[in-house]
Amino acid sequence: MRIPEVDAYIAAELEPKQSTLRMMRDMIHEIVPDANEVISHGVPMFVVRGKKFAGIAAFKQHLVYAPQSSTVLSQCAEELTGYVVSKGSFQFAVDAPLPRALLERLIAIRLTEIA
Repeated sequence: MRIPEVDAYIAAELEPKQSTLRMMRDMIHEIVPDANEVISHGVPMFVVRGKKFAGIAAFKQHLVYAPQSSTVLSQCAEELTGYVVSKGSFQFAVDAPLPRALLERLIAIRLTEIA
């Protein structure tokens, strides 16, 4: 379920961040149709069965994807080569969403953890 607070978060960003965040949001909902949205710590998060499985956020020079699990990042270390990775998230370009195959893999690993 989409919520107005996430609409407002995305609308507050300038292009190209706004379009990229919209594309990411749409892909997440396509991959997990029963996902709900919340704002947590000021950023959009996606929830299934009461557990967060993804977050997206905008910063000055980049966007961030947070899988809500550091083990997801370690399992995808090879696919994340070239991204700036921290303990719980990684940065990506403001003008291009993540490749769908990578997003599907990140989400699949996190959903397996949740189950």
